[in-house]
Amino acid sequence: MRKGTKRKTTHKGESPSKPAEDQKNGRSESPSKPDKENHLEEKSRNGEPERSKKAAAQGRPKRAKVSKPEAEPEYFPDKRNLEDLWQQVFPVGTEWDQLDMVYQYKWNFSNLEDAFEEGGELYNKKVYLFGCTEPQLVSFQGQGKVTMIPVVVAVVSPFPPSDKIGIKSVQRETEEIVPMKQMKMDWVPYIPLENREAQVERLKNSQIFILSCNQRRAGLKHLKLERVKKFEYCLPYFYHPFQEDELEQSTVVQLLFPIDPKPVFCEFDWELDELEEFTDKLIEEEELPADQKEAFKDFVKEKVREAKKANREAREARKKALAEMSEQTKTAFENMKFYKFYPVSTPDTPDVSSVKSPFINRYYGKAHKVI
Repeated sequence: MRKGTKRKTTHKGESPSKPAEDQKNGRSESPSKPDKENHLEEKSRNGEPERSKKAAAQGRPKRAKVSKPEAEPEYFPDKRNLEDLWQQVFPVGTEWDQLDMVYQYKWNFSNLEDAFEEGGELYNKKVYLFGCTEPQLVSFQGQGKVTMIPVVVAVVSPFPPSDKIGIKSVQRETEEIVPMKQMKMDWVPYIPLENREAQVERLKNSQIFILSCNQRRAGLKHLKLERVKKFEYCLPYFYHPFQEDELEQSTVVQLLFPIDPKPVFCEFDWELDELEEFTDKLIEEEELPADQKEAFKDFVKEKVREAKKANREAREARKKALAEMSEQTKTAFENMKFYKFYPVSTPDTPDVSSVKSPFINRYYGKAHKVI
């Protein structure tokens, strides 16, 4: 401490005036630095002198880079061009709540895909495809199980085989033949995977058409139960003008006699059954109350008259259609072929080879070939 310097005390509540005192005594708290030194310090604060930092970094040993082992490349098999064809075809007549059972296995329809390759049954031909399901008891992984087997039917034809759908079941008293569009179904072009980005104009030359349904499962809850059940009773309809229809030849009527507490379900053949005996047998088996005998007989007679009239009209319609048909259309019907495809056996799916059948449905009859 210099001589002559006095320490000034501050009273409580006063703020010290240190700079003023230091100035009075000829000194300051922070002695000023030379201009050059101040300039370097300012530059250091602004991050300008990077040279010294780089030099320091160069003096330190560099860390060795640890190379990470390269992961094995993962390969995914390319999708086949028609791989999802069978899935795009609507399984007509399958109950809505059983659709998940159909797709629980990864079914393989490579036989259907191969049929469109050169040398195949469907190569370079115009084809219309529809689907259905067949519940069968098959073995899988050592266990027998009722399985919904998907089936695809291919119709080789220059024009759609039909624009109608048949609606018929044991529970339904009558059969309906309605336009496909009434059941939200239609023939639409199938677009192979490699052409999915193609323009719509190019699809006009499509050779593959599939029966599609745009009724969504989510929308079923808004429909009446009777409407929902209609979808489950649908069958792809086909009428061959050169062959007598099954209905034209049939002498059987299916009966649903509506009485309480239980209606009477039965079939009556007007050529083989005698109405009086038929009715007495139902009463004997307690299927029909005795007091309903005459009403039941009248009901059967009416249904037989309706069936005979329908058969007669069907024969007349067929004759008329043949008379008005062009030679080109006649040739197309004569050359029309039906192919029925079952899934190929794989380790991941049940083996269906023992349950294959040529029968398609009551309208199409049997397939020309089962694959």
